[in-house]
Amino acid sequence: MILRERLSPDLSEFLRYLASHEEAEGSLPTLSELSRELGISVAGLREQLEVARALGLVEVKPRTGTRRLAYSFAPAVRQSLGYALALNDKHFQKYSELRNHIEAAYWDEAVKLLNDEDKTELKNLVARAQEKLSVVQVPHEEHRRLHILIYSRLDNPFVTGLLEAYWEAYEAVGLNMYAGGIDYLQEVWGYHATMVKSICNGNYDAGRKALITHIELLAHRPGS
Repeated sequence: MILRERLSPDLSEFLRYLASHEEAEGSLPTLSELSRELGISVAGLREQLEVARALGLVEVKPRTGTRRLAYSFAPAVRQSLGYALALNDKHFQKYSELRNHIEAAYWDEAVKLLNDEDKTELKNLVARAQEKLSVVQVPHEEHRRLHILIYSRLDNPFVTGLLEAYWEAYEAVGLNMYAGGIDYLQEVWGYHATMVKSICNGNYDAGRKALITHIELLAHRPGS
């Protein structure tokens, strides 16, 4: 039995339907029609639909109805991580450690997939960040975009989903705000510049060393 068939009994009727109907990316039947087809009540189906929405698996719009979305791991992680942070914001440090290991582990694979357009954008992000730092602005959007872009060519929705959720949690705990002082931020972006230069020169080992050193700065950030 293939893996898909072994796992499907653990899914709700609605999720099994979504997984086995490619045409669902266009538009799903009405709830009453699905209720009859799946053999469950409309109320039960509505509950299952809400779970699918929370997981980012479907989109529901008033006029166009319900359709299946391309798979993303990020919404599921976002829900669980958000709950973990609500319980105890110290969970962010544990998740941050996970993110650090993921980025280091996938560095070589990720950077080798980047094209010339990606490399140009990385250099532009560093330049824009340095401009902001010169007038004492926090280049958070550039920070987030740079890291996400480096791993964007990986054909792995679980890796990209975990990394995307990290940056939302980063903002949720307030690390996108000005903290640590301008000297700290300039040091961080010095490492970013080294990472990007190393990527463009094909010196991936040097870039990985700069990555590891710079992500360790967060634990020793002034005021952390």
